[in-house]
Amino acid sequence: MVQASQLRAGMAILFEGQLYKVLAAEYHPGQGKMGGVTHARLRNLTTGTLRENSFRSELKLEDVPVEKQAMEFLYADGEACYFMNPETFEQVAVPLSLLGEQARFLKPEMRLPVEFVQERPVSVQFPDVLEVRVVETAPPAHAQQDSTWKTARLEGDVEIMVPQFVKTGDVIRLDMQTMKYLDRAKGGMK
Repeated sequence: MVQASQLRAGMAILFEGQLYKVLAAEYHPGQGKMGGVTHARLRNLTTGTLRENSFRSELKLEDVPVEKQAMEFLYADGEACYFMNPETFEQVAVPLSLLGEQARFLKPEMRLPVEFVQERPVSVQFPDVLEVRVVETAPPAHAQQDSTWKTARLEGDVEIMVPQFVKTGDVIRLDMQTMKYLDRAKGGMK
């Protein structure tokens, strides 16, 4: 059991008979006789739906252990992404609904930690920053101001906004949480 005031991102809890992963938790202490409140953003591990919830700080919730295993990405079909444990060769399927847009950046033989709750795969931990190649964008415009942006299509058929100086073939660094451009990768092109 864990108090609601101790919730942290990455934890798994059992709430109202459903398993949830805590994506974000923010504790607000109360004043005077008012007790504190924890605002949490939760993902249902069965359906993949998101939920915002406020808990009284003294509320006790059942925490569920989260196990991580480094696994190798094999392939994806229309419903799931398949990973293999390189030591045991055991394969698991992670539903695409739990991975979201980030699943488009998976490449064969890519090693990532897969999170398990009650021996069931529930999510994949992507790196915070990923280097991705620009497949298509408008020609670079160096005379323009740096504050203007243009669309670019990346590997995995994802479109984002990039600065005017980025050209087709460049390798950029992408923030995987926000899916936004950070900067060009060091070394330019791969």
